[in-house]
Amino acid sequence: MTMIPKRWVLASASPRRQMLIQLLGYPVEVLSISIDETPKPNEDPAACAARLALAKAAAGARLAPDALVLAADTVVDLEGEILGKPEGTQEARAMLQALRGRPHQVHTAVALYHPFRGEYLLEVATTRVWMRSYTDEEIEAYLATGDPMDKAGAYAIQHPGFQPARIVEGCYAAVVGLPLCHLARALRRWGWSPSEDLPTRCQSALEHLCTAYPEILAPSP
Repeated sequence: MTMIPKRWVLASASPRRQMLIQLLGYPVEVLSISIDETPKPNEDPAACAARLALAKAAAGARLAPDALVLAADTVVDLEGEILGKPEGTQEARAMLQALRGRPHQVHTAVALYHPFRGEYLLEVATTRVWMRSYTDEEIEAYLATGDPMDKAGAYAIQHPGFQPARIVEGCYAAVVGLPLCHLARALRRWGWSPSEDLPTRCQSALEHLCTAYPEILAPSP
C-alpha cells in the first residue's frame, strides 16, 4: 500500500471549507488558488462541479507538489440551470426569487491528488434542497448582509438569520461546501480513515441531524 503523505493541503479560499476540514481531525494547510470557474455551454451541473474540483486540485498540486491536495467545488442546479456566485445584488436577488418555494439540487465535488501515486480521486455529493417561501422583505434583509455574494445560488443554507431551506435530503455539509463523509470515503481508498466520531462532530458543528452518513460510510461490499 502506498504511504499517505504527511503534508495535506486544502486548495480553497472558502472559510466554510476551512472550518469543515478541521473536523476531519488531521492537520491541513490552506492554500488559496484561483481558476476560471465559468461553466461551459450546456454543461451538466454535476459534471461542471467535478471538472472544477479537479482543476482546483491540479492547481493546488502545482503549488504543493509534495502534498496530498484536497479541493472542492459547489454548483447549485435549478432544473438543469447552473446558479453560480452572483456578480451583483441584482443577480443575487433574481437567484433567490427563482429558488423560492421550489426544490433544487446542490452538487459538491471533492477531488483529491496523491503525489506519490500521481493519482486523482473524485467524489460527487448531490443533495436535494427544498426552499421555504421566504418573503421579498426577507430577501432584501438578507441581501443587505452581503452574505449572498460569495455563495453559489446566492445563499448560505446555514445562515442563522435567513434560514432559507425547508427540507434537506442528503448531505447537509455538501451544501455548506464540503461533504466530509464523501471525503472520508475517498481517503479510505488510499488506506486512511478518520476517527469514527466524524459524523457526530460534523452534526454538532453544523447543528443539523444527518441521516445520510450511514449509507455514505457503509463498508464497500
